[in-house]
Amino acid sequence: MNELYGFDAYSPREIAARVESVGVAKARFPLLSQVMLGILAGAFIGLGSLYFTLVTSDASLGFAAERVIGGLAFSLGLLLVIVAGAELFTGNNLLAMAWAEGKLTTADVLRNWVIVCLSNFAGAAGLALLVYLSGHLDMNGGAVAAQAVKIAAAKVSLTLPEAFFRGVLCNILVCMAVWMAFAGRSVTDKAIAIVFPISAFVAAGFEHSVANMYFLPLAMLQQAAAPLALPGAAAIDTAHMLRNLGVVIAGNIVGGSVLVALVYHVIYRRGAKDEQGKA
Repeated sequence: MNELYGFDAYSPREIAARVESVGVAKARFPLLSQVMLGILAGAFIGLGSLYFTLVTSDASLGFAAERVIGGLAFSLGLLLVIVAGAELFTGNNLLAMAWAEGKLTTADVLRNWVIVCLSNFAGAAGLALLVYLSGHLDMNGGAVAAQAVKIAAAKVSLTLPEAFFRGVLCNILVCMAVWMAFAGRSVTDKAIAIVFPISAFVAAGFEHSVANMYFLPLAMLQQAAAPLALPGAAAIDTAHMLRNLGVVIAGNIVGGSVLVALVYHVIYRRGAKDEQGKA
């Protein structure tokens, strides 16, 4: 099949089969493995978010440069997840492919999503606490702290439709990055596949639930210690954090599970058993 594409990578049809089989394996990981890998993924995405905040705290950058360079920096998070190995809720929305093929039950998928999502929160919020205690936010004369709060304030100030549809658009790109990473046979292949979709969603201002699990707790810690006045912005508190996360998680599920996983299932995997049987 690869000969048709003229390069040493898995074809889209082969990617679909790999995503489906890996999804089954992910859903059947032991509980402890899922939790620990989920915590790692939350921390990895938090590191990408930290890098993004640091870059965008530089007021000398123009708008486009800030967004694009910040997006490239944020790509560190998914690179760590894919190459080092971790369980990320948004990427695991691709389990819908194995579910659609009947290889996973609804309970299997929901169990994985709940465990991984909560573990991602533990990893991302835990990293936020470590970053806050480290004094990292004092860098650049406190500009990093101010930027962290501004990022979070913008997120909690989104209307529900804005947060939802930004979540949809975000996870289309995240799951396409994961999908294309499955095509690669080397770390270089995977890095190239990941960087462009991830930097695009960040530059466009879309909403990633796990990144928000880092941004919002970090800003809450900073605001509790040294409040930054942001006229017109919603309060950065637990209620607004949960509101944002709930809506963004729903949008991420629709973007990743419906608009990527189920679409590719229809294209490449629907009826695959029947075709194999006839062969």
